[in-house]
Amino acid sequence: MARGLNGSANGSGNGHDHGAGRGFEEGIEAVQPGNSSLPAEVVDALPAVVGVHTTIPEDRRSARTLGSEREGHGTIIDDEGLIVTIGYLIMEADTVTITDNDGRELPATIVGYDYESGFGLVRTTVPPRVKPMRFGDSDSLTLRSEAYVGGVGGEKAALKVKVAGRREFAGYWEYLLDNAIFTVPAYPLWGGSALIGPDGSLLGVGSLLVQEALGPGSPAFPGNMYVPINRLKPIFDELVQSGGISTPPRPWLGLYTVEHMGQLVIGGISDGGPADRAGLQRGDILQSLNGEVLDDVPDFYKKLWAAGPAGTTISLRMERDSDAFEVKVRSGDRGTYHKHGSDD
Repeated sequence: MARGLNGSANGSGNGHDHGAGRGFEEGIEAVQPGNSSLPAEVVDALPAVVGVHTTIPEDRRSARTLGSEREGHGTIIDDEGLIVTIGYLIMEADTVTITDNDGRELPATIVGYDYESGFGLVRTTVPPRVKPMRFGDSDSLTLRSEAYVGGVGGEKAALKVKVAGRREFAGYWEYLLDNAIFTVPAYPLWGGSALIGPDGSLLGVGSLLVQEALGPGSPAFPGNMYVPINRLKPIFDELVQSGGISTPPRPWLGLYTVEHMGQLVIGGISDGGPADRAGLQRGDILQSLNGEVLDDVPDFYKKLWAAGPAGTTISLRMERDSDAFEVKVRSGDRGTYHKHGSDD
């Protein structure tokens, strides 16, 4: 069972927070769990954080990596039971069950999922008797800002945190977030948890456990990565109405890419995906895309997505066993790949 996605981020957190690693650790000891000093606005908002439990058919592709049963959190954001969560909890799910702070279970249906941001939306079949949490302004969070993480369970499941950084995050699964929020200390059940401002507003949705929350060049310190709620606002209405966004899907290769000793190395390949069909292998080294040299993981994604929509043929220069070679990969649509599961 995946509880908020067991494991940590193996992607790269590129970008810099000026001075993020100097003296920051000294203030971390003051940030401790507890419910004695929660602002009244936060206490009032916490009941909107609910539990999310999903089941996924065993033959679905994401079941192999994320599990066929997943648990995390979500946040009620309207009076009709609309809930925002992190998308991997609901990817390819056939059942969604919401649990409120009183232990009441409510069935829910998937409303939408955006692969680019990572947000997912579900709605309960019966409106819950809970005051919804309003959206805040995640741009207000800067280095050392204080906030609160909420999970299902109310005050006893809340944690006071500090912002350890605002920077670009590149995930190995072809995911890039421009202005991710990194918080410390780490919240143990991070998936879909609510990052709440002192005024009780929703500022972010929990995505990952990261081992270097303080940023590149700083001492290792575990924390969490939150997707800023401002990333959801421009696409929110369309996601609710259509279940997705209307812009053409980005080209997707089905590669898990990591940086190793200054090189971009394929760490894994999605079975049956474009890269797999093109014959690429784990351990292959990426050198260039459409004739342009690749600097790092974010640069790879930016060049890939600039090449055209899903279906665009991508020319890659690779290295395997010290031999260089060219390969053309017809990119795919990640949403279609997962939507059809093993029947694709």
